[in-house]
Amino acid sequence: MGSIGVADENPFKSRTDASVIAAAKDHLEREGWAVIPDVLSPEETDMVHSHVWKAAKKFQEAGDDTFMPVLDPNSSNIRVFYLMALDKIFRDLIQHPVATEVVEGVLGDNYLISNFTANIARPGSKSMALHSDQSLVMPEPWNNTWALNVIWCLDDLYHENGATLFIPGSDKWQRRADIPKNARDLLRPFEAKRGSIVLMNGRVWHTSGANVTKDKDRALLFGYYTVPFLRQQVNWTAKMDDDLKKSLSPDMTEKLGLSVSANMAQVALLKYLDDVFPEESNREKSKY
Repeated sequence: MGSIGVADENPFKSRTDASVIAAAKDHLEREGWAVIPDVLSPEETDMVHSHVWKAAKKFQEAGDDTFMPVLDPNSSNIRVFYLMALDKIFRDLIQHPVATEVVEGVLGDNYLISNFTANIARPGSKSMALHSDQSLVMPEPWNNTWALNVIWCLDDLYHENGATLFIPGSDKWQRRADIPKNARDLLRPFEAKRGSIVLMNGRVWHTSGANVTKDKDRALLFGYYTVPFLRQQVNWTAKMDDDLKKSLSPDMTEKLGLSVSANMAQVALLKYLDDVFPEESNREKSKY
């Protein structure tokens, strides 16, 4: 792969057959989630994994805490935010062609990268609160999918080591009144091998699992993408220094909301009525 940390070109290339991606897209649309195996090679997975721990150290040295009591019951769950500001490898990974192909299929070409975070469940870590990402940032009803998580598995993902738990079919819930009293009994774990990605739309209700192993860490990266009218979790203008922002490609600058237009996007054609009713558009314009 060459020198991932310093190369200008994105070193991550697709190694996934188009039919596998197509099947995952179909499953994601029907079920709200999907798994694509072996998106990263073992060597790439090892490389990214090693950079996560370096990023955690850098994160703490900057004065940030990897334990967030508002989210997690204890410090065995390690969280590292702002990964893209900490290391180029994460700015490359968030643009992995397999991930962006799926994101564009769900959210369209004009999406934003809201955040990219690490969640490492060490032995003894406990579950956070059950939630869906969209329910936290927008009022009911949740009729459309406006956010997507791409979860990178840097370790094998299974129930005992704290796999993300989700409720099948919960992406169809449109209001809090739709949530059954026994919602927690409906949780099941995502299971995937290291190097895989788990795709989960923003309406799926989920939580982190508890790591009940004696000596197995579970490291996941969460790439969070949204439609452009949702405010990003991170103000990248404030978080990234000027030299870093200048090094970004025009596309990455746009996707991080760093251009002059920020996250403003056109979701409909300005001349829609003129195109649909051309006979009306040719009439004399109103003088009012």
